[in-house]
Amino acid sequence: MKLDHTGIAVRRIDEAIEFYTSFLGGKLTERYTSEKPGVETHIAVIELENQVIELLEPTSKTSPIDRFIRQKGKGVHHLAYEVKDLEAAMEKYELQGITFLKETYRTNPFGRRLIYINPVHTQGTIIELCDYPNK
Repeated sequence: MKLDHTGIAVRRIDEAIEFYTSFLGGKLTERYTSEKPGVETHIAVIELENQVIELLEPTSKTSPIDRFIRQKGKGVHHLAYEVKDLEAAMEKYELQGITFLKETYRTNPFGRRLIYINPVHTQGTIIELCDYPNK
């Protein structure tokens, strides 16, 4: 399993993109909005030399990113780890007693499948597992 990206909750995505591209030299590779209930977020993916940053700006007061910012403030929202096969990884970890936030399971517009582990298992850290079945 390897670190796929770090999700960062922001209030102003355009300012964050400017910082990560101009100051840190990253490249904006994806930008989209998900208005799916339970997501409701503007998303921008920035690739740096050896890491990927996913910037997350809430689009509504019901967005989990808005709730996160209100509770914990802006900053690191989640760490995402790539697995070879998401379904197989979920089965394996469920046999070990790990539970998932099933409502977070989805496929993004670029084909990445993802789900969040229930933070009760991670000492409160939000951990995403993801795969790229069309890669």
